Amino acid sequence: MNQEQQSKSGGAEQGTGSGDYFVVKAKEQGVTVIGLTRGKDTRFHHTEKLDKGEVLIAQFTDHTSAVKVRGKAVVYTKHGIIDTDE
Repeated sequence: MNQEQQSKSGGAEQGTGSGDYFVVKAKEQGVTVIGLTRGKDTRFHHTEKLDKGEVLIAQFTDHTSAVKVRGKAVVYTKHGIIDTDE
């Protein structure tokens, strides 16, 4: 999409919910990151397994309203840094 199309459509973030990005860095093997859906019923819609040291960069969208992180990890957001050890 070129710049003219973006300005006509409201920008690149249109249709992606809030468009906020977050980063999950695994501190151990087997950290699970689970995407949860928006809407009437909250459901799991995507799961990723991370090995120690792996990083996942993801974005909230029209389909993803929440994320669950299972295991020791550091989560980076525009709101701050969350360490699951604490």
